[in-house]
Amino acid sequence: MIDKVKKMLGIRTETGNKLIINCERLERRVALLENGQVEEYSIERTTERNIVGSIFKGRVKNIEHGLKAMFVDIGFEKNAFLHFWDAIPAALDSGVEEVERKSGRKQPKKITSADIPKIYPVGSEVLVQVTKGPISNKGPRITTNISLAGRYLVLMPFSDQCGISRKIEDPKERDRLRKILKKLEIPENMGVIVRTVGEGQRERYFIRDLSLLVDQWAKIEEAVKSKGAPNYVFQEPDLIERTVRDFLTDEIDAVMCDSEEAVKQMGDLVGQISRRSKNRVQFYNEPTPIFEKFGIQKQIDDAFHRQVWLPCGGYIVIDETEALIAIDVNTGRNKGAKDVEKTILQTNLEAVDEIARQLRLRNIGGLVIGDFIDMKSRKDQQNVFNRMKDRLRRDKAKTHVLPLSNLGLMEMTRQRAAESLSGSIYENCPYCHGRGTVKSSMTMSVELQRTLHQVLRKNPDLHEYKVTVSPHLLARLRSDDEELLVEIERRYACRLSFRADPAMHHEQFVIVDAASGSEIKL
Repeated sequence: MIDKVKKMLGIRTETGNKLIINCERLERRVALLENGQVEEYSIERTTERNIVGSIFKGRVKNIEHGLKAMFVDIGFEKNAFLHFWDAIPAALDSGVEEVERKSGRKQPKKITSADIPKIYPVGSEVLVQVTKGPISNKGPRITTNISLAGRYLVLMPFSDQCGISRKIEDPKERDRLRKILKKLEIPENMGVIVRTVGEGQRERYFIRDLSLLVDQWAKIEEAVKSKGAPNYVFQEPDLIERTVRDFLTDEIDAVMCDSEEAVKQMGDLVGQISRRSKNRVQFYNEPTPIFEKFGIQKQIDDAFHRQVWLPCGGYIVIDETEALIAIDVNTGRNKGAKDVEKTILQTNLEAVDEIARQLRLRNIGGLVIGDFIDMKSRKDQQNVFNRMKDRLRRDKAKTHVLPLSNLGLMEMTRQRAAESLSGSIYENCPYCHGRGTVKSSMTMSVELQRTLHQVLRKNPDLHEYKVTVSPHLLARLRSDDEELLVEIERRYACRLSFRADPAMHHEQFVIVDAASGSEIKL
C-alpha cells in the first residue's frame, strides 16, 4: 500500500542492493544503496593520494626510546611513526580464528620490543606498510607486518599463520573453509586469512585469488631490489579497484557507473574473478546526474547535519571534538506511546541503527561516547548493547564496544585509518575559526569601552579619536550604549567619532588618533 501511494505521488522507490559510482574530473564517489538507503559512502580526490595499505621502502631517521618508537622517512614531508610493537611479528587479530597447517619450519626466535633498535638502527632500510594516513598535523602510522588484501584472501608474506574471519559464523561453512585452507599451496613462510566475503565461495576462487596475490608480492620484491629508500614499492589500488575488491559481492544486484572508462576497468577486474558478475556492471548514460537519480545527494547532505532525525520522531546529535565523538540521543517528537519505557527503548534501538550507519558514512572514529536515554530495565539495556554489537559487525573498520554504564553512556572505539569525511570535505570557517560561534555585540561593546578607558588614561594629551567597528557593533553602540559613550567623552574631555566598515571582522575594532592618523595599540 505504501509503495502504491509513493508511485502515485511520483516518489522513487528502490529495492535490492546497488553500488552507485560517480566519476568526475576532480573526484570519484561511491555509494552503497540498500533498498534505496545509503549505507556506505566513499570519496577520492584525484589530487589526493590514498596511502593506507601502500607499502614503502623507508629509512629509519631517529629512535625515541622514551616513546618506544622510531620515525621513518618514507618520502613524505612528515616522517612516519613506527611503534616498537608494530615492528614485532604480530599474532593473528582477535577477529581471526587460527587454522593449523603442517609445517616443517622451526619455531623462529621470539623478538621483543628491546630488540627493535638493534634490528632497525638509525640509517637502516625497512619495509613498511601504512596503517593510518596523515591526520591533521600527525604523520602516517606504519607497521612492518605486511599484508596484501585480495578478493577472498589476505596474504601475509612474513608470517606463516593462517586463519578464517570470525565474522563467518556458520560452523559447517567454517569447517569447509578450514579444509580448503589446508589444501591451498601457500608458499613457504607465508600465511593467508580467509576474508568474510569468502563465505560460500568455491575452492577454485581461493586458488585463483592466492595465485594473483603471490604474483603481486613477486612484483613488490622486484621493486624492493630495484628502488632506493625512501620510495614506494606498492600503491594501494584506486577507489574503483577497491570497490570491486571489497563491495562487489553476491549481495550486490547491480553496479551503476556514469563513466565508460571506469565501467571497462571494473569489467576487466571482475572478469578475472567471475565472468557472470561482469554483467552486473552497467553504464549509466542519462541526463540526470546519477547521484540525483537515485536520491543519494539529498541523503548525503542530510547525513552531515549535526542533528539527524530517526523514523520514530526522535533524533541524535553528533559533535566531533579533538578528544572524542559525542553522540546524544533524544526522544524529540516521539512522545505518543502510552508506555514510556517502550517509547524510550524504541528510540534507543533506532538510534543504535543510525549511529552505526553514521560512523561508517562520516568515517569518524577514535573514542565514541553515546549518551542514550536512561532505561530502568536491565533487559532493555542489554537489548540496546546487543543491537549495537550486531550493527557494528558490518563495519570494515575495527570496533570495540562496552555495555551501557549506570549513567546511560555507551563507550566504543572505531579504528581511524584516514581523515574523516567531514575533514576531507570541509575546512574550518575562516570567520569563527571553527568555533561555530562569535562574540555577541554586547560583549564587543563591553570590550571596546574597556579598551577606550585604557587608551584615554594612557594618552591624556590626545583629545580626538576615530573608531572603526563592524556594522553590527555600530548598531549596538547607537541604539543601546550611546549614553555610556557620551559619559566617556565627558570624563576624559575628548571627542569620539565612530564609523562602520563592512569588511571589519565582528570581533575586531580599530582606534586611531585623529590628529596623526596613527593606530593606537595597547
